Amino acid sequence: MSSGLGVLFRVSTWGESHGPGVGVVIDGCPPGTPLTDQDVQAELDRRRPGQSKITTPRRENDKAEILSGVLNGVTLGTPIAIQVRNEDQRSSAYVEMESAYRPSHADYTYEAKYGIRAVAGGGRSSARETVGRVAAGAVAKKVLQASLASYDCVAYVKSVHAIQAGARSQSMSLVELRGIVEGNIVRTNDPVAAQAMIALIEQMRNQGNSVGGVIECVVRGVEPGLGEPVFDKLEADLAKAMLSLPATKGFEIGSGFAGSLLTGVEHNDEFFSENGRIRTRTNRSGGIQGGISNGEDIVFRVAFKPTATVLVGQQTVTKTGSPTTLAARGRHDPCVLPRAVPIVEAMVHLVVVDHWLRQRALRG
Repeated sequence: MSSGLGVLFRVSTWGESHGPGVGVVIDGCPPGTPLTDQDVQAELDRRRPGQSKITTPRRENDKAEILSGVLNGVTLGTPIAIQVRNEDQRSSAYVEMESAYRPSHADYTYEAKYGIRAVAGGGRSSARETVGRVAAGAVAKKVLQASLASYDCVAYVKSVHAIQAGARSQSMSLVELRGIVEGNIVRTNDPVAAQAMIALIEQMRNQGNSVGGVIECVVRGVEPGLGEPVFDKLEADLAKAMLSLPATKGFEIGSGFAGSLLTGVEHNDEFFSENGRIRTRTNRSGGIQGGISNGEDIVFRVAFKPTATVLVGQQTVTKTGSPTTLAARGRHDPCVLPRAVPIVEAMVHLVVVDHWLRQRALRG
């Protein structure tokens, strides 16, 4: 019950970090959508570990296997199951965690909830679970590209610790933006700031420490009318999707918290007509008003905390409550942000496709 997302486009992820594999089942994908293994693989390759010097050295090919729901390169409308096998597990690195809880991890809370937990890699609480999300997001993206001609979505690292990327050019196409983002290993929109970010992440790795930061995301081509007030507002579902990701601690859309410093006159987005289309002169609403898309760019930001796994000894307790010191072992990202970029995009695809299908069902 806790592993599903969506109403009409429904996904359920499965698998543990150090189990045989991870994956997802997708129900509600429209039939006739072009889909191949490579469509899924391209997104998984952006998420996989070991892709650069600033990510975890865990080696996983993350090869996608589509087990059902696709025939001759098109979807059947039946459930789509996608599997990725785990190949580089090292469970021996987690022996000490069988009796002691890692600070700021889900070890204690999972055991408090279920009375049992998968110790190696954190089980379902590991970011390894997001493999299924990215695979499902690739499918959702194909549906949206076939249905919304101008749909596109690009996320990028806006900050790492105190290092801020320069402002994004508002006039830049998302194709151009994507080229810049994918042109550096930290996946930021600012190639100059990228060098400082990389240096800081490498420094944290050498110290056995970690850092967090913020990812910003821009979504274009979402038609007006998507969103289901009052409880399933589009920004509410985006917030839920983003805050369900490991290591997330904050979400804001449009002007966000900074909007609280403006007056109503300063903050309001005035309307005008352009070539028969209703537009807004500013976009402090972030493309969503009253929980419904207005056709402007959807712009939001997600805050990620520093990776909880550090190689420095920290105080904790055992399962019996006895104090102890624990220094993590294993292979971990000193900063989750570079690999989180495609995961954020995947979650956008999943939310938008579900709301697009719901709007189509409502209006025909």
